[in-house]
Amino acid sequence: MKVILLADVKNLGKKDQIVTVSDGYAMNYLLPRKLAVQVTATSQAILNQQNAAREQAFNQNKAHALEDAKKLVNIVLEFKAKAAPDGRMTGTISPVQIEKKLFDEHAIKIDKRKFIDKYPVNAFGTSRLKIELFKGVIATVNVHVSEEK
Repeated sequence: MKVILLADVKNLGKKDQIVTVSDGYAMNYLLPRKLAVQVTATSQAILNQQNAAREQAFNQNKAHALEDAKKLVNIVLEFKAKAAPDGRMTGTISPVQIEKKLFDEHAIKIDKRKFIDKYPVNAFGTSRLKIELFKGVIATVNVHVSEEK
């Protein structure tokens, strides 16, 4: 019997995959536990619609990430920090602060966990931090830190 998996089933397949199983396994295990549905014209059509919607959402998210990456090229985030008596910067600029400033000033929403460079900015001058906005879309954020007077 051919079935469409509604969830990942160990040693059988992943969600939305069409697999062939014995009639007993399908009728006694997969179907009662709502892990699969039998392949029919209707279920096949629904699966195709879901796959098309998923692909469209993926493409929209990727396009949005590419737009944000183009915007980030021209943006320089300005921060002020105190200096120690020897001229070094005291404190750090964290990815959370960078994320907040990007959203507040430029309406670009990113997640602090998407920073590839996990280190905080702890020196005066310009730093470049890489962010993975979407799978395969990497952008660079320019952060300039100047001395607070």
